[in-house]
Amino acid sequence: MYTPQTIGTPLTQGALRVMLLGSGELGKEVAIAFQRLGVEVHAVDRYENAPAHQVAHFAYKVDLTDGKAVAELVDYIDPHFIVPEIEEIATATLVELEDSGRTVVPTARATRLTMNRQRIRKLAAVELGLPLAAYWFADDFDDFRAAIRHAGFPCIVKPIMSTSGRGQTVVRSEDDVLLAWETAQTGGRPERVIVERFIDFDFEITLLVVRSIDPTTGELATWFCEPIGHRQDASGYVESWQPMPLSPAALDSARSIAARITNALGGRGVFGVELFISGDEVYFSEVSPHPHDTGMVTLSTQRVDEFALHARAILGLPIDVTCISPGASAVIHGGTDATGPHYSGLASALAVPETDVRLFGKPESFAMRRMGVAISTAEDVVTARKRATEAASYVHVSGRPVDRSVPS
Repeated sequence: MYTPQTIGTPLTQGALRVMLLGSGELGKEVAIAFQRLGVEVHAVDRYENAPAHQVAHFAYKVDLTDGKAVAELVDYIDPHFIVPEIEEIATATLVELEDSGRTVVPTARATRLTMNRQRIRKLAAVELGLPLAAYWFADDFDDFRAAIRHAGFPCIVKPIMSTSGRGQTVVRSEDDVLLAWETAQTGGRPERVIVERFIDFDFEITLLVVRSIDPTTGELATWFCEPIGHRQDASGYVESWQPMPLSPAALDSARSIAARITNALGGRGVFGVELFISGDEVYFSEVSPHPHDTGMVTLSTQRVDEFALHARAILGLPIDVTCISPGASAVIHGGTDATGPHYSGLASALAVPETDVRLFGKPESFAMRRMGVAISTAEDVVTARKRATEAASYVHVSGRPVDRSVPS
């Protein structure tokens, strides 16, 4: 993987150029982290005025699933690093770009495997032998019902391709089957779905894994952040907290599983590995080859947050995963469908002790869309969670109603 020896000045011929594919709230923080290191940032997304567009040196609106359009933009920008920040991308094009000599982060193969739950499960279960829930795939509703009969109730239904937990459902009885199928079809790309046997776990964690160059050896090495606990609903992540205590045996297993899957994917950067914890037993769930939404909490809990770690790792710079305080994050949802959103309640939210608020600046609000996050620290995680949840509850979103009528 390319490692720059110098970093030029942005907006000059010698600039070090990074091209972000995906410009949401995670991409925005990554853009800022790169800019703090003097890197020129080119942010790309499917809609105008995305969060990272608002802070990048250059912004582009492109359908990221259109391989030809992506390749043409790469030729125009000539980036030193292509950094995918979302899963819905023309991954076959990324493979071609990498084969032609472009640097894709962490690798084009990693992006291609992780965007598709069928491919990543083949790697995890078949090739690596990692412990994970039994699963079945379904291409139509009849296959889907058969898969649920195999899995039994309760079970988990997910689209093959989706982001941030969208389209996922817990099916607890026959009454939930049709809704689960419809949710999976609308929450991701409408195609094959996966049905997973339910694991009776105690809780779920994200383990942030960082792969970069060890300055003492000059070799590629792996670092682990403190485990992050999180809670999700149908909209995705709702709150997260760090550190999440694990037994020594569970922590060892979690790090082993995370190291094996990220080593198999290769490259440098931050990976978000989702794991189920049941006592001392650990089961693999998902992996993202970029900063994780639940890792927003690291903006307050770590000396170097996950976004700055991602930028450092990509550039081959030293890594510091020190956790400096217990903390928590709570999502601020849109609550309404509106354009040009306005926010109220910030004064009340910021009056909560040890609390910060990040508003993402998305140009349009939906009822369950993530529009911001409250982040709090405290002497313990329990207090931090209460503070973050309280602060998030004070922030309200309003704006012009979205006109979804179809012209006659």
